[in-house]
Amino acid sequence: MSDDEVDARVTSPPGLQPGTRWRCDACGNLTRFDVDTSERVRRFWHLDLAGRGEPEQEEFLDVTVDSVICRWCGSRDAIRVVEAPGAP
Repeated sequence: MSDDEVDARVTSPPGLQPGTRWRCDACGNLTRFDVDTSERVRRFWHLDLAGRGEPEQEEFLDVTVDSVICRWCGSRDAIRVVEAPGAP
């Protein structure tokens, strides 16, 4: 995985477009969420002769957000996507 791909995954959680973030309307949380996803990933594995290995490349083919849960209050149904500060 390239550095750009890693940066994109770190800064863009699944289910959010750049410039947006989650907000829990039940407690006001903006920063802590448990996100359950289903992912289909293609990985290039480099194995040694003993069969041990590590993935050298990853391509996320499909990511589905199954649920977003507020870590502070546990709410599932009060989470919404809002514009992030500084968004264009």
